Amino acid sequence: MIFRIPAHRINWKTSVFLIGTFILTLTAVPAYLWHYGLDWFQVTLFFAMFIFTGLSITLGYHRLFSHLAFKAHWSVRLFTLIFGAAAFENSALMWSSEHRRHHKYVDHEEDPYDITKGFFHAHIGWLLFKLKVEPPFDNVVDLQNDPLVRIQHRFIHAIAFAVCFILPATLGWIWNGAQGALGGFLLAGVARVVCLQHCTFCINSACHTVGNRPYSSRCTARDSWIMALVTFGEGYHNYHHEFQHDYRNGVKPWQFDPTKWTIWCLSKLGLTGQLRRVPTENILFAELRETQRTLQTRLSTVSEEHAHHGLLLTMHDRLQSLLAEGEQYRAKKMEVSREMLARVREELKSAMRQIKSFDMDPVSVA
Repeated sequence: MIFRIPAHRINWKTSVFLIGTFILTLTAVPAYLWHYGLDWFQVTLFFAMFIFTGLSITLGYHRLFSHLAFKAHWSVRLFTLIFGAAAFENSALMWSSEHRRHHKYVDHEEDPYDITKGFFHAHIGWLLFKLKVEPPFDNVVDLQNDPLVRIQHRFIHAIAFAVCFILPATLGWIWNGAQGALGGFLLAGVARVVCLQHCTFCINSACHTVGNRPYSSRCTARDSWIMALVTFGEGYHNYHHEFQHDYRNGVKPWQFDPTKWTIWCLSKLGLTGQLRRVPTENILFAELRETQRTLQTRLSTVSEEHAHHGLLLTMHDRLQSLLAEGEQYRAKKMEVSREMLARVREELKSAMRQIKSFDMDPVSVA
């Protein structure tokens, strides 16, 4: 199918860059390492650039600009715009426009990286091939009022090239002359941008394919702790799609979300503020509803004579009762008590244990 796409539908500039940097990473980078080896400076520079550019995407492009999950001092916005450009994922304005469309039309035709069109399309195909006319920036009018965003959008390619390639090459030159400059260009520039881009792309592809859906099954978004490890906490994608304006993705205390921790730390320094958080009861009741739906699905697959049927039915009814009680609180606009939240947590744990034991039962699987 790829080869049937007309040449004028291929996004040539993007395709050449993505494929070219990938080929260089597989050829020139190993050749450099073979001839010159690897020193601590190049390793440090690679990870420093990876962290700066990665956080600029997750903290800046994503949670700040796309979702307005918090407010940020101009210095934070400027930093994320400069180093976000070095990720070569286009301007914050275009990135945010596409991402907001993704959330509005997730899993549908208008979704820029619609997973229903296949893993390849969601991962990178939507960038290589432009089969539709680009829509206007009518969903990011708020960002167009930010002069820093406007300037970055206007000079995005120059900023990207300077920070992505010239900066690490210059630092490498200062460290070790021409050899260091080549290493900085290839490792902290080319290889780093390839690694970072494909980590970002995996949110659109892998996190809509692999993982669980503890908060909602209304769309394909899934939570994956593995993806969270390489995307600064963005892997908790099911939560994010259900509560997209929360500044946290890994909402549980034990979940790996360095973007969340960075935003919180910056707030203590007065550099971020108005951090948006979903109330605890909303999160718990979302989990409760989804767990009840899972129990309902399990019940539909077993007969009344099955050993687990009675236990599943009892648990289903208990969750239904809790949901009804929660709706009463909401209808009366009352704050949910700590005692009820504790009950919800306990019932959720019990229900998940029951579901897990059912799934592991060889009789039920058969």
